[in-house]
Amino acid sequence: MDALSQQLMQQLSGEGLSKISRQIGADEQTTGSALSAAMPLLVSALANNASKPDGAQSLHQALAEDHDGSIFNDMPGFLDNPQAANGSGILGHILGGQQPVVTQGLAQGTGLNSGQVGQLLQIAAPLLMGALGQQQQQQGFDTNGLSAFLGGQQQIAQQSNPDMMSMLNSLLDMDRDGSALDDILGMVGKLFGGR
Repeated sequence: MDALSQQLMQQLSGEGLSKISRQIGADEQTTGSALSAAMPLLVSALANNASKPDGAQSLHQALAEDHDGSIFNDMPGFLDNPQAANGSGILGHILGGQQPVVTQGLAQGTGLNSGQVGQLLQIAAPLLMGALGQQQQQQGFDTNGLSAFLGGQQQIAQQSNPDMMSMLNSLLDMDRDGSALDDILGMVGKLFGGR
């Protein structure tokens, strides 16, 4: 698992995960599995965005201005009221028009419904941005450094779970004609044991 996803899963282990489970109305095991699938997907989407100069620039700026990692100073407070962090706005930037397809794919593969997956992604996105913002501060990334870091994390995620990541990348790169949706949903189903 890439470093950002790993860092977040560690910070959420225990009480964090049970709070998220209660927020979305699912059991902890299912919530944990869904998060483990969603985090690398979001990292990969960020890496795709940051691979373009204007995408890297706007991400760098967003991290510097709004996502410095302070979200972790009061994790319980955030998890009690995740809506305050504008996760849906963040997801709009990260996933763009692919958000419904990604949500559907994760829902089909994880046993959560698309409403629960939507909530989960809205909780995960601000946390991921906070973790990335911390990295940017600690490492002193400029836009190129940020882009290179995310590209590296994407490769690690790819190596640790090649089937899932190739499926996720095809989700993110689809030409939006909708016809690949059935294939992708089938792949997600296989990855999660066809629940």
